Amino acid sequence: MAWQRPMPPPAPVTAATLPWNSLSLNSSMMPPSVDPSMLDRPMTPDQVSQYKEAGYTIVPGFFAADETVALKREVDRWIAGGLPRDVSVPDGKRNLQLIPLWPHSRLFRALPFHPRVVAAVSALLGDPVVKILDQMFYKPPGDGMGTNWHTDNAYFRIPRPLRGCAMWIAIHDATRENGALKVVPGVYERELLHERDPDSDHHIRTYVDESKAVHCELEAGGVVFFCFGTPHATGPNPSSRGRAGVGIHFVNMAQASEEMRAGSRWQHVHLTGEAASGGEREYGERVSFAAEMDLVAAG
Repeated sequence: MAWQRPMPPPAPVTAATLPWNSLSLNSSMMPPSVDPSMLDRPMTPDQVSQYKEAGYTIVPGFFAADETVALKREVDRWIAGGLPRDVSVPDGKRNLQLIPLWPHSRLFRALPFHPRVVAAVSALLGDPVVKILDQMFYKPPGDGMGTNWHTDNAYFRIPRPLRGCAMWIAIHDATRENGALKVVPGVYERELLHERDPDSDHHIRTYVDESKAVHCELEAGGVVFFCFGTPHATGPNPSSRGRAGVGIHFVNMAQASEEMRAGSRWQHVHLTGEAASGGEREYGERVSFAAEMDLVAAG
């Protein structure tokens, strides 16, 4: 890609400039009832409240059917092309990971700029929001290995873990039987000790009370948002069909650690706030998820 001199940034993007800006908060620790067809707003007030209190929220039907099909097609292309790497250690088990995603797909590069995504993470984190990482895990059928319990803040180390979140997207239907994501709610303020994960060539693990775990079962296109302090894991996939999940990680840049702000380890894609440029600063051109979807439809 040819990099160009950035154009002057547009007016700052904030939650107030998006169509979903009236979110009140109510208490809830268990997943609220959601209408999967409600695609004209990113999430309900109860879901925002649940995230702030429990450290996670589940949003079924977050992506429209055509969007879900397009995302799945890209993931299938990566798998068929052998791009994901097996990060598992045990013989006879596989856990395939691709990180980062944006260099391999214009559609996934544009995904964080989707207005529904921007509105959701702005409501959860406050502005300015920055995307710092994207990755995909694929659990092959039969021998797909789960990912052990851990928190993202063991990697990111921001001072207020609620101000960073992962958006976990179900690319295929996710059930208990095929190792859906599971989380432990309400403990995100605790700093859990981690150790090297012997089941992975580079991951870490921690220990939790699994009796408190919530299994986040979702149809393809559904999303789980969970904060950096929320312990999470996935189970094995002994089923006859593969299952993939995509994780995109966001942070309120004003709450990021000094290391995160100053370093080059994490990507800095500004989605809201004064530094947001619609992708011009980061990629040398305007980035539009709708435009990439049009190309998918035309191709």
